Amino acid sequence: MVRMTTTAKATSPVVGFDQVTKRYGDVRAVDGLTLALHPGETVALLGPNGAGKSTALDLLLGLRPADSGTVRVFGTSPREAIVGGRVGAMLQSGGLMDEVTVGELVRLACALHPRPFPVRDVLARAGIAQIADRKVNKLSGGQSQRVRFALATAGDSDLIVLDEPTTGMDVSARQAFWATMREQAEQGRTVLFATHYLEEADAIADRVLVLHRGRLLADGTAAEIKAKAGARRIAFDVEGAVDEDRLRELPFLTTITISRNGSAEAPGRAVRIQSTDADATVHALYGLGLYPRNLEVAGLGLEQAFVAITAAEEAKQS
Repeated sequence: MVRMTTTAKATSPVVGFDQVTKRYGDVRAVDGLTLALHPGETVALLGPNGAGKSTALDLLLGLRPADSGTVRVFGTSPREAIVGGRVGAMLQSGGLMDEVTVGELVRLACALHPRPFPVRDVLARAGIAQIADRKVNKLSGGQSQRVRFALATAGDSDLIVLDEPTTGMDVSARQAFWATMREQAEQGRTVLFATHYLEEADAIADRVLVLHRGRLLADGTAAEIKAKAGARRIAFDVEGAVDEDRLRELPFLTTITISRNGSAEAPGRAVRIQSTDADATVHALYGLGLYPRNLEVAGLGLEQAFVAITAAEEAKQS
């Protein structure tokens, strides 16, 4: 089914956080967060443990009140948007009902949604039609995740919120899951997901948000986030013994790892570097009189960029 989107919907934010703060005692889980999500975006929410990702999702879904600032979903309060069936959510917290079958639980979710999809379509989309008669408490971790996904997509919601959605799924199930989510976005829905699988964010998301200590540290495409890290990867091998202390003194290094990759008779080292000026680092490398083999210089992957950005922020605040 292709969903039509009005001009008003296309130009109005789906989600708006305006200077939102949430505290737990002395800890600011969310600290002055301001952001907007738009129709049809697939957005990855990243951050180290304790960054405020789950709290931000709880605020968006009206599960917790903000201490200050405002959260708007489709121009209304989170509660109003959810009651209107405009938001579907798949959360890590909270269990599934025991002693009911998968089919019964999905039928209940469809019955409660203002704009439900046919139960058979929901089961098929989530890949759980074959276990519809199985009791929920007899499911594996991956199967339980797919049931949660079915509940989140039981009706025609405009925003789908996913917290670590593919935890426990095998590779084929993860691929099928993300193929389905691409279809959801292509139909005009906004998809927001928090994940620790950074390769998923790199491959799937149109936009990446990086939270750190409750603040928005970076916001852009995966390519823009990688560029923001301001570093490149340098990898090479060196035959024979090397002066590791001199390698660690190469200019513009942010990180370096040196590992053995030879035998006792023919010792060698594998060197992996992150540098903020790869050209200068490589020039200095040759200046040491070394002859690197298998030299590679490349941009950081999203995971490496994420680590570099958050580590830099930690260094500022320490």
